[in-house]
Amino acid sequence: MATDWLGSIVSINCGESLGVYQGRVSAVDQVSQTISLTRPFHNGVKCLVPEVTFRAGDITELKILEIPGPGDSRQCGDLQQTEAGIPGVGCQVGPSQNGTGKALKKPISSSAPQNIPRRTDVKNQDITVSPQQQCSKSYMDRHVETLTQSKGFRRRHNSWSSSSRHPNQVTPKKSGLKNGQMKSKDDECFGDDIDEIPDTDFDFEGNLALFDKAAVFEEIETYERRSGTRSRGTPNEKPARYRHDENILESEPIVYRRIVVPQNANKEFCTDSGLVVPSVSYELHKKLLSVAEKHGLTLERRLEMTGVCASQMALSLLGGPNRLNPKNVHQRPTVALLCGPHVKGAQGISCGRHLSNHDVHVILFLPNFVKMLESITNELNLFSKTQGQQVSSVKDLPDTPVDLVINCLDCHENAFLRDQPWYKAVVDWANQNRAPVLSIDPPINEMEQGIDAKWSLALGLPLPLGERAGRVYLCDIGIPQKVFQEVGINYHSPFGCKFVIPLHST
Repeated sequence: MATDWLGSIVSINCGESLGVYQGRVSAVDQVSQTISLTRPFHNGVKCLVPEVTFRAGDITELKILEIPGPGDSRQCGDLQQTEAGIPGVGCQVGPSQNGTGKALKKPISSSAPQNIPRRTDVKNQDITVSPQQQCSKSYMDRHVETLTQSKGFRRRHNSWSSSSRHPNQVTPKKSGLKNGQMKSKDDECFGDDIDEIPDTDFDFEGNLALFDKAAVFEEIETYERRSGTRSRGTPNEKPARYRHDENILESEPIVYRRIVVPQNANKEFCTDSGLVVPSVSYELHKKLLSVAEKHGLTLERRLEMTGVCASQMALSLLGGPNRLNPKNVHQRPTVALLCGPHVKGAQGISCGRHLSNHDVHVILFLPNFVKMLESITNELNLFSKTQGQQVSSVKDLPDTPVDLVINCLDCHENAFLRDQPWYKAVVDWANQNRAPVLSIDPPINEMEQGIDAKWSLALGLPLPLGERAGRVYLCDIGIPQKVFQEVGINYHSPFGCKFVIPLHST
């Protein structure tokens, strides 16, 4: 009856959802249509629970891996086929059309299974295999390759010797069984009892620590050097790694002080790359511009270059491509440009013309004078051809805060302008507007600056500006290198690929 198969080792396939279980049959309940396995393995991994129970409807295939030996207390008998479809020895259970387990029609002899003698009993004698044993062994022959590939019965280390075979195993002669080669496969797959399979995982770190990589690489290096083949390198040799903006070719060491002025600088700055940029006095800066104008860098060219660089910086401060694009026309920025009647004011007017060409609303403040400089007259003539607005009274300036204020009121020479009523009124308006201020070429004396700047733009080389100048930027106005050398300055351009760079106080 069903109890005759208690103690048998079976493999139960429950489909893709539940997987494959192996273990020893501990109970078969014909009434509830269930079968229980003790010390089960699920897909090759030992289960945490000591026993699992399966319903007949969940079983798609059942394989008998081992029949209890004669020494067991439980007698082995043929398992009668029940309504749940639990099969007998040598029979497979296949899924029926309605999804429940159904016994395939492979009947065997209804007689009780013969007792299988132990290895010690058959060591030196021939074995006569009964029909039931023949059926069971041929059934195992058909599925042994499938079992060896499953996760539940992995091939263990070479330390498994033939002495660790199960005592209930039978060693048939090649003449007794058709597949005599199954002996070695049985020893490898079923040699040890299921209880002897270790639970601990393989120690990969400990095994890897036994491997001396340095010695192996040294041996490979020596062999390749002797044979003349290409060396792969040793583990100690690390390849150089470069960023996308670094040069892969070896070059000379970087010299960070490449600008030397004839007199000691009162203040020094440095660029983002670490290059030192010394400041120059106003007299040396004025001499530099005069020599450059003598060599052809006229005032008109300098004004145009200053206007382009200042407008580029202002466009970046206004938001750049995030603010100035065709899809964002409803947020057109407004710039208030405060200019005086001097060359600094002409630089501001040039900047305002370029800003207006880039769809920026520019309001230019310039006081009325009877006689203007020729440079201012020329710049005003060009500015009038743009959409910019020119005012001469503080009352015409906006009452609401603007996006940016560009300060070009101050001058190095004409200090008397700061006493004029229009100058004081414009300074008060700028301080009350609460807009960020950009100063173009501010003077050195901080007391002469009525408006505190957030950014200041220096031309060519910076002047020793104070704290009220804010963050200092430097723009390239196109002075050749030999012009610097003529005034005694050893110059090497710090701009790189840009025309406007930030400077940091050292």
